[in-house]
Amino acid sequence: RIHAAYDGDGDSELDDDDEEELPSTTATEMASNVLGTPLECCCSNVGDSGIGTGFYRNGYCSTGEQDVGRHTVCCQVTADFLAYSKKVGNDLSTPLLEYYFPGLQEGDIWCLCAQRWAQAYNDGMAPKIYLQATHEKTLEYVPFEILREYAIDKDEADDRLEKLNEMRDKLNKLL
Repeated sequence: RIHAAYDGDGDSELDDDDEEELPSTTATEMASNVLGTPLECCCSNVGDSGIGTGFYRNGYCSTGEQDVGRHTVCCQVTADFLAYSKKVGNDLSTPLLEYYFPGLQEGDIWCLCAQRWAQAYNDGMAPKIYLQATHEKTLEYVPFEILREYAIDKDEADDRLEKLNEMRDKLNKLL
């Protein structure tokens, strides 16, 4: 069981459809994923809406001070997850265009709040994720081993980690 700071009351600070100002390009470029490599784009055109995912709607699960919900987990939603999310007070299916939120359908890829993903995990409803597009801040809420179990890109991520570890070993031998 994951002990996230979510209290389950549906406070708006954890809603996945909040909108704030855009971060600088540098903030996204410098962001790292849970592997420690550069954060990859999660989805820049959700459901062919022309709207990108993420707190900043730039396609990345990047985060900043304004993002109190930590929209950092790049996941692929299922119908079961969307029904579950609505049941627990976070309707992700209904569009809210004033927040540049297109509404999600099964198969859409979206940056979910880390605490919401942890809540879904604890309830046996967590959607699959993309490790390389999931921001490193997610590790404050969910252990890497659990995220890896749900990874769609697990094999590719494992290959990347293996190459990184080989490079680290070579560097350590030089030092």
